[in-house]
Amino acid sequence: QVQLVESGGGLVQAGGSLRLSCAASGRTISTYLMGWFRQTPGKEREFVAFISASGGALSYADSVKGRFTISRDNAKNTVYLQMNSLKPEDTAVYYCAARSRPFSTVVAGSYEYWGQGTQVTVSS
Repeated sequence: QVQLVESGGGLVQAGGSLRLSCAASGRTISTYLMGWFRQTPGKEREFVAFISASGGALSYADSVKGRFTISRDNAKNTVYLQMNSLKPEDTAVYYCAARSRPFSTVVAGSYEYWGQGTQVTVSS
C-alpha cells in the first residue's frame, strides 16, 4: 500500500509560481509511474503530467506544456510539480497519483493510489 500526501498549494497571483510536492510512504515509489492530475467542481479529473519510474519519460497536457515541470527524487520518495506562469484557469485541486503497472498512461482510472489533493488558486 502506498500513501501519498501533497503539499505546496496556495493562493498566487497570475504569472506567479508554485511548487507542489507529493511525499510517498508505505512503499518505495522508485518503480512507479507518477502523475499529477487536477479537478475543478463539476468537472472530471484532468491529466496534468506524468513521469516514468526512471524519470526518462515525461508527458504534459497541452494546457501546461512549457509552464509546468514534473520531476522526482526517488531517494526521497517524492515527486514534484513546478508550476510557472500560472493562469487563473490553472485554479483547481491538484492530486498526485501512483501506478505500479508497467506502461505509461494519462487515464486517471489507471492509477491505483491517490493523495488527498492540494488546492491551487490563481487570482487575476
